[in-house]
Amino acid sequence: MILVCLILLPLTGGIASLLAARWHRDASRWIAMAAVGIDLLLTVVLWSSAPQSRWLYECNQDWIPQFGIRFHLAVDGLSLILLALTFFLGLMSVLASWTEIQDRIGFFHFNLLWVLAGITGVFLSLDLFLFYLFWELMLVPMYFLIGIWGHERRIYAAIKFFLFTQLSGLLMLAAIITLAILHQRSSGVLSFDYDSLMNTPLSSGMARLLMLGFFAAFAVKLPAVPVHTWLPDAHTEAPTAGSVVLAGLLLKTGAYGLIRFVLPFFPTSSHELAPVMMTLGVVGVLYGAFMALTQPDLKRLVAYTSVSHMGFVLIGIFAGNDIALTGAFMTMISHGISTGALFILAGALQHRMHTRQIARMGGLWETMPALSGAGVFFVMASVGLPGLGDFIGEFLVLFGAYRASVPLTAIATLGIIAATLYGLKVTSQVFQGPNRHNWRLHDLFAREWVIIGSMMACLLWLGLYPQSFIRMFQTSTTASQTIASASISPDGASSR
Repeated sequence: MILVCLILLPLTGGIASLLAARWHRDASRWIAMAAVGIDLLLTVVLWSSAPQSRWLYECNQDWIPQFGIRFHLAVDGLSLILLALTFFLGLMSVLASWTEIQDRIGFFHFNLLWVLAGITGVFLSLDLFLFYLFWELMLVPMYFLIGIWGHERRIYAAIKFFLFTQLSGLLMLAAIITLAILHQRSSGVLSFDYDSLMNTPLSSGMARLLMLGFFAAFAVKLPAVPVHTWLPDAHTEAPTAGSVVLAGLLLKTGAYGLIRFVLPFFPTSSHELAPVMMTLGVVGVLYGAFMALTQPDLKRLVAYTSVSHMGFVLIGIFAGNDIALTGAFMTMISHGISTGALFILAGALQHRMHTRQIARMGGLWETMPALSGAGVFFVMASVGLPGLGDFIGEFLVLFGAYRASVPLTAIATLGIIAATLYGLKVTSQVFQGPNRHNWRLHDLFAREWVIIGSMMACLLWLGLYPQSFIRMFQTSTTASQTIASASISPDGASSR
């Protein structure tokens, strides 16, 4: 029941926020904060009391039995940590938008909470029809967040985001339906259940085709080059909360899908296509980093760093060993916090300065030492400073990828050099140097101190004590690998 509550709380909280705004504009904010905060507390309770089993908690009920569709939710170490990230960043998003959003406040929090509900459902669903339902649920409220509360080119960015994700999602839907039909032909039972579909016998050609159907949806959401072009526009035009949710959570649903579905469902095809996928990851690392270097817009610069970081995630997922996969997971979590914090700081600067242009900044340390110090901290986290979470993730990815391909790993390390360059660009041109435009601005407010301090603490936790996350993640991946290996026939030929 607690898993159902994790989804119902943001759904009902969104409706309550929409209605409460008619009587008092701030009531919507407090309701949204309460809904997300309670979900975060429930996730902490799950984490602290989790039993040692494959699925820590599970809810499995009939829903549409004539089509083999069940309301099947479950949580393991992978999804539990991602849920904690979801509600933590959701809470930070509500706080970050406290003074930024002044128009249609109730509808804003309705959409924000429903996006979080969709993301929660994605991380919990073990029925593939239910998974696709939540996958699509994320799109419409995010479209409104960008299209209504975004900046100058918000309509263009919102439509582009919707088209990319909707069209790629239809390819995944076709793959899901095909996989369910093939399972019915082989077993006589129509089912969309995770474990049932995992054991479906497939020819090598069909397995590869279905894998690409799933991969199309997950690669767009990741995003992988060359299907990344929606991301810079969406990040740049979205309000601060929208950028945080996009970078910290929606991108992670793509990586989660690759780990949860593509690797265990299609192990042989994943191994065969791994060189291509790793090459796409390396291209993403370098392209994103060097594009970030050229950006005059601060939010667009941060957006391209996401393309680079998620390239490391793609490399780690397809490197074919536990070290790199663990590194991909750590990069997912750390990137969500560090890049989310950079978007919050970029939004705070835009709110104060009414510009995102780096050329109009400079010397902010003189007038905002606390905000500037926090900015340097998160920039250093983003470029992989030892002692912070991003360093752990990228180190493990490269260490594991070295075993799979030395040339690709060597090329990917150039992305770290490029990251250092864009980190120095932000530090020197935004926070340090002369105050050429004579800015006199307010430093961090108490609410912003809470946001920044919490995110700093999380990155330090990830960097100094990563084992608390790695242990829980590896428990879930070990169980998935054991089940996936059962689909390999005794003579060594894979059914996928």
